[in-house]
Amino acid sequence: MQYEIYADSLFLINFVMNLYVLMLVNHRTNGTATPLRLLGASALGAMGYLLILWIPGTALLKIILGMSAESVGTILFAFRVKGLRNFVKVLEKTLVYSFCLGGGFLFAIRCFQLTGGMTTCTFGILGIGGLVYLFLRTSPDRETDEQPLCQAILKVEEAQITVNALIDSGNSLSEPISGKPVSVVDEQIFRVLWKDETAGFRVVPYHSIGRKHGILKAYLLPELKLEIGGMQKIIREVYVAVSPEPISSGEETDDNAVKMIINPLLLTKKLR
Repeated sequence: MQYEIYADSLFLINFVMNLYVLMLVNHRTNGTATPLRLLGASALGAMGYLLILWIPGTALLKIILGMSAESVGTILFAFRVKGLRNFVKVLEKTLVYSFCLGGGFLFAIRCFQLTGGMTTCTFGILGIGGLVYLFLRTSPDRETDEQPLCQAILKVEEAQITVNALIDSGNSLSEPISGKPVSVVDEQIFRVLWKDETAGFRVVPYHSIGRKHGILKAYLLPELKLEIGGMQKIIREVYVAVSPEPISSGEETDDNAVKMIINPLLLTKKLR
């Protein structure tokens, strides 16, 4: 028995399905991958899957090789993963979402009794996959709902420092002119990075418990790198306000003391 394979349709289906999976993983890892990396990784995975079809061997071997190469290659291309352990975590998320997307596709067919051309045409498959993607995208995830600790690498010209940071949902500060989210750093960190206090200066109003209102001095940070769960996210031109009081309690050592409070909108909102 012979089958006809339309390479363009197969590439498009694999590309979009890869993109669905990678966007789900990216959403659950605080948006560490850029849109260009996601698109490039999806295309790389789809192309790799097509190339596997032309390798001699059994169908089962081709499927195993195709899925393995596709998963590993797309992860390495899309995400800045540090270490084997963190890579395994991302691979686990990728496989879980791939399984959920396939299972959701079969469930949708059975539930809505979709038959014929709806389940075999390219755009029908992509449409059903899109609905499953939206369902998975809006489903709660306990891991991302927590307020994780992370490492923040702050860089101003030649000066650079790495500190422990907290992603705090209670931080809703924003720069009045641009509306960009504002994070908060310890004054000690500010003194290390900024030699000229007038560069990029802003004033940011705030409200807090125990104090009705106040004003914080804020400065424009050229580059901020966040390392969250082994994944790295680079954000440029970030406003950081200087805390007039130490962020960490006096009981903490310098190694585990929190020196920065990250505005969560930096991870979820597309910045200008």
